[in-house]
Amino acid sequence: MHRRQFLGALSLLAPGLGLVAQTAPASAELSIRVGPGSSFQPMPIAVTDFAGEAQAGQQMAGVITNNLKRSGYFLPVDKARFPERAPSIDAVPAFQAWAAAGVQALVTGRVTRDGSGQLRTEFRLWDVLTGQQIVGERYVSGAADWRRIAHVVSDAVYSKITGLGGFFDTKVVFVDESGPKENRNRRLAVMDQDGANVRYLRAGQGNVGMPRYSPAGQMIAYISQRIGDPARVSIMNMDTEEQQLVVDAQEMTTSPRFTPDGSRVVITLNRGGSSNLYLVDLRSRAATPLTDTSGIDTAASFSPDGSQIVFESNRGGSQQIYLMGASGGGARRISFGEGGAYGQPVWSPRGDFIAFTRQRGGSFAIGIMKPDGTGERILTEGFHNEAPTWAPNGQYIMFYRDPGGQGGGKLYMVDITGRVEVPVPTPGFASEPAWSPLLTEARR
Repeated sequence: MHRRQFLGALSLLAPGLGLVAQTAPASAELSIRVGPGSSFQPMPIAVTDFAGEAQAGQQMAGVITNNLKRSGYFLPVDKARFPERAPSIDAVPAFQAWAAAGVQALVTGRVTRDGSGQLRTEFRLWDVLTGQQIVGERYVSGAADWRRIAHVVSDAVYSKITGLGGFFDTKVVFVDESGPKENRNRRLAVMDQDGANVRYLRAGQGNVGMPRYSPAGQMIAYISQRIGDPARVSIMNMDTEEQQLVVDAQEMTTSPRFTPDGSRVVITLNRGGSSNLYLVDLRSRAATPLTDTSGIDTAASFSPDGSQIVFESNRGGSQQIYLMGASGGGARRISFGEGGAYGQPVWSPRGDFIAFTRQRGGSFAIGIMKPDGTGERILTEGFHNEAPTWAPNGQYIMFYRDPGGQGGGKLYMVDITGRVEVPVPTPGFASEPAWSPLLTEARR
């Protein structure tokens, strides 16, 4: 964990300069208008090596630079063009020189170590064109948390300039796949959103998949299946890796998803030849049916306010997306695009869109639509794209793409404008990602 403080007047750190640190944008110029417009240009930004602890300062600057670049909204300026290699955080930068180098936003910082070995990290975000500080913060953390602090700084810079919530201080749980195509070894793994700090989980036995984070990020739901047994949904504590079945029944259970308050899980239960949605209370383990059809109802996802559920069903003869109240009952179809099968719907954390997959012919697409089914937009399309999962700010979607052949899946991130698409590094083949909540907010 870390402690955070907003830096006060700059004169507190550098007496006599008399500049006031601001916690909101000082000018309308240092901002990005994020949208699908084709005229968008990433903002040139410079992230200098943080002074003090040289190695930690360089490492932090590298992580921050990589994060901002991968977001698609920033163009980090090469260090060879820096007019100042490592400007002091206590001094006013040479704004004219930075502007001449084509820089619009500048990040400076310092990392020091106190007597107990803890890191003290300070940073400032400057508007080069107006010569004003936009935000300044100070963090105290354990020495091992330097990368986490770099993500928190990245979020602060990203949010101040774009006006969007952060997403760098997050985790991703996914299915790590190894071995030959015909006999893949699948295990659950968790990592930072940029692919660092991979940890393999001791989850389940046999085949595992469909991991889902709880709203607080402390638990995941997932399925596992041993040879000869049906797939079963379990819950795992991410800190202790303790596991327990959601429903102690012999029928197949799949497609778990937590309610927004984390107290219940909706699952698909195969009973009597049909697959229907059930809501399971995690305290009592009571399972309440939400649908009752002779077909397949699965892949449910709650609206952020918990009032509605979106899911996929073949009740109309083809795989499509339906919407209903959170207590079940009548459902209406909302997928009416250009034909094909629609599935894997996931509600955005902002509530404004539903992500989905669409299969038409030999092509698999990742797209979004409004909750009423209008405004459908395909973000990326290819041979095999599946399993969309939202970043906590509702601006990005992670998914996996399998090109076929003897290879395997890889993770990718695309933004809701479809303009940004970048690979997400993993140690090997990977599939079925699930994005965590923002770690700085989830456990408050």
